[in-house]
Parts: sequence; structure tokens; C-alpha cells
Amino acid sequence: MGRPAGARWSAWSTLQWLRSPYPYLDQLSQQHGETFVLPLFGYPLVMFSNPEHVRDVFSDGDLRAGSFNQTIAPLLGYGSVLMADGKEHLRKRKLLLPPFHGERMQSYGQTMLDETDAAIDDLPHGRPFALHGPMQDITLRVIIRTIFGLEAGPEATAMVVALKEILELGSWAPLLLPFMQVDLGRASPYGRFRHAVRESDRILYRLIERRRADGTRGTDVLSLLLDARDEAGQPMSAEELRDELVTLLVAGHETTATGLTWAMRWLLEDPALVRDLRAELAGVTGPSEIARCELLDATVREALRLVPVIPMVGRILDEDRRVGSHDLSRGDIVVCSIYLAHRRPEAYPDPLRFDPRRFLGKKMSAYEFYPFGGGTRRCIGMAFALWEMKMVLARLLVRTDLELVSRDVPMVRRSITITPARGLPVVLRQRRAA
Repeated sequence: MGRPAGARWSAWSTLQWLRSPYPYLDQLSQQHGETFVLPLFGYPLVMFSNPEHVRDVFSDGDLRAGSFNQTIAPLLGYGSVLMADGKEHLRKRKLLLPPFHGERMQSYGQTMLDETDAAIDDLPHGRPFALHGPMQDITLRVIIRTIFGLEAGPEATAMVVALKEILELGSWAPLLLPFMQVDLGRASPYGRFRHAVRESDRILYRLIERRRADGTRGTDVLSLLLDARDEAGQPMSAEELRDELVTLLVAGHETTATGLTWAMRWLLEDPALVRDLRAELAGVTGPSEIARCELLDATVREALRLVPVIPMVGRILDEDRRVGSHDLSRGDIVVCSIYLAHRRPEAYPDPLRFDPRRFLGKKMSAYEFYPFGGGTRRCIGMAFALWEMKMVLARLLVRTDLELVSRDVPMVRRSITITPARGLPVVLRQRRAA
């Protein structure tokens, strides 16, 4: 069949992608079929969503995802696992995986519940507010405690302030454009962003140095990473630790907060589903019990299916190869569209409908449902994010009665994520005790 067709590159096509990525993907797929070329920043991205094609991409460990991710290196750091390829990526991944398995999720889960209760207690009553903000506060404070090991106090407060500034400045979509990543001091958007990064780095490096010097350890991720050794017996450098911690912060904060906000957007339109979820959660208290609630788990997955917070995952070809019936060349950028794959009617009948029960008793393949990416590049924090979404939603469902201010909720880009417009305005009608 040769190379797929698609749109021609233009400043307008890039603007459409930056402003309205999902409607633009819908438009291109309707015009050109399930495989097409999306031109961005002068580069043609070959977009796949057919599960067989996605399998080809995810199963090839030689494709370079780290090179594809370089546009977000100024935020995460060039030593991040997301920037690495090949053996270096596998080395980093092995060092990072242990904190996100086993019984540690139990202690993390209780922290998630505690922070959600505290946030609910602070919600304004009887007047509109944007739900995305409290969701961000919860996920950020969970990370401060579980990733960095900081309890309430001046240092944790300083870290929260610094990280909020970075994430707010970094949410401006044009910073993804390479030509915008020029540091002209505090007078430029990128300059202000870099200044905020340097301020947070000072706090983070001081924390790493102190923990290494005094030997203090806990159940937090930093404690495990400080003691981690690779196959050569070498620890992570302070620079590596910084980049991996910031990666975990960004991956586990904004994306989870956005996923939670979208989930509530759909739940607040479905009173019957809310009643069923409350019935399932009745008498359920501990994190492990909540995690086993099947309808709650299905609700989280359906929210991530219908509006995935990240549009796509990409790879760069190291050599000529064929994907499906398409001939591609070395250096081509291949992209798997999470959004389009999650809306294929072959896998999801009536795909525009929010219906968590489609996940009950059915496990989708890793090539039909991949909100956290796939293959050897699947997000390390996937289990953490799913636990957090379930803990937070459980508390919101049991302890609050919220109403949407409007059912018209457009999608807007916020850096690499797709969020509800205006942060999803809601009104709290009732708050119950924990």
C-alpha cells in the first residue's frame, strides 16, 4: 500500500493541534481513514489506531521513544527515564519499578484517602468552583508525601509552592514548540519557567543531599531510590534522582488530577450510576477493599477510555520497516493514537457513550486500551495512578453531593494533557463526615 495519506504541514495544522487536538484527530481520521499522516512542527507523524498496527509498534523494543519525548525534556530533565532508549532505558526502568508494587500500595492508599478527606473539608459550599483545582491539590500533596517523603511543615509547603509554579507555567501549550524554548530571562515565558525550575531544584537537591547524609529512610519512593543499585552496583546520581522524581511528579500529578476531573464530569450526569457506586462502597473503608470494587474500577477505566488525558504515544524508527501494509523509512515518526484507539466501535460499541459496565467481566487487550502507553514504555506509575483515582473517587462519591454548573464542557489543552474547560465548574450541595 505504501505510505499513508494525510494533511499537509502548515502553521494552521499545528495551531489546530495545539488548540483542539481531539476534534482535529477526528477530522483527519474521517478524511483519511484509520491510518494517516499528522504534520506537526514540520515533521510528518504517521498515526495508527488499529490494534494490529499498535501491536507492531509496541512489540518492537528497538523503536526510539526517548528521542520522540525530547520536547518535554526541559520540564522533566534529560536524565529522565522518558528520554532514554535501549539498554539505558531498561536500566532506569528496573531501578524505578520496585516502589510501585506490592504492599507499598496499601500505605500509599491510606495517604490518598487522608488527603482527599482534607481537601473535601476545605471545599466551598453552595457556590461554583472549578473542581480541577482541588483535584490538583490532592494529587500534588499525595506526591509530596509518597514520592518525596515530606510531611506537613515549612519544607513541604515550600515544595508545594515551587512545584505549583512550575506546573502552572509549564501548562502553557506553546512551550511545547522548540522555537519557544529560549531563555530570555524573566521577561519571557520560557525564562520564567526555567527560573521556577531552578528554584524547585534547589529544594529538591537539598532534600536528596540531606537524606543521603543522615541515612533517613521511610516508605516513600525517594527512600527506595536512594538505596537502589543497578546491575553494576552503582547508585543513581543526584541529577538522575532529580530527573526521575520530577518525572514521577509530572506523570502522577497533572495527568491523574485531569483523569479524576473527567471522571466526575461524566458521573455527575449519571445519577443512577452514582447510586450504584455508593451502594458498592457502602461499608467499604480500607484502601485494599476500595481497590477491589469492580464497578469503581470499571468507572476509572471508562473515564480514561472516553477522554484519555494524553492524546498519543510515539516512537522514531531506527530502520526501514513495514507496519501493517504501510512501508515506512528510517527516521519516520510513528504514533499510536490513544484517543482514536479508545473510540473504535469494533472494540467499544456506542463509543461516545460513558458506560463503565462495558469493562465489567471483560479485559480489553493492551492494544485496544492503553491510557498509560504500552510495551516496555508503559507508564511505571500506572498502578499508583489507578489506585489514586479509585481512592479519591470513592471519597468524593460517599462524602459529597456535587452538581455541574453546565453540561457544556469543551476540551482544552493544558501542556501535554487535555482538560475540561474552565476546570469543570461545580457546586457542592452537601458534604458528609468522613
